[in-house]
Amino acid sequence: MTPPPARTDFAGGCHCGRVRFEVDAATPLEVLDCNCSICRMTGFLHLIVPATRFRLLSGADALVEYRFNTGAARHLFCGHCGIKSFYVPRSHPDGISVNARCLDGIDLAAVRVIPFDDHHREAAMAGIAHLSEA
Repeated sequence: MTPPPARTDFAGGCHCGRVRFEVDAATPLEVLDCNCSICRMTGFLHLIVPATRFRLLSGADALVEYRFNTGAARHLFCGHCGIKSFYVPRSHPDGISVNARCLDGIDLAAVRVIPFDDHHREAAMAGIAHLSEA
């Protein structure tokens, strides 16, 4: 039986500091680089975790929601600085996708980046279904 991956608590937030959170993530970190229009344009690197492993510490009152296309994804932005440090993804409505670029002190060179091809969404989703499981 394979032991579960090690997990570490990471802190992060938006640019102005109003939105702060903690996330309990498997290490070493693996993130998804999605090629859909919004992720590509914002440089979002997805660290998807079960909602139970995400804690919003401050800034709930600063969050602004944006939905498009199917309306399933809840894109949450800081209404002051405009940064989307996390959101509820369409692919994992029971999870949270944290932008790894918004984690405090993260060395992106040490993070494994896995391409996610939104142009072939069904096939790509099959490979990441496990990410929001506790």
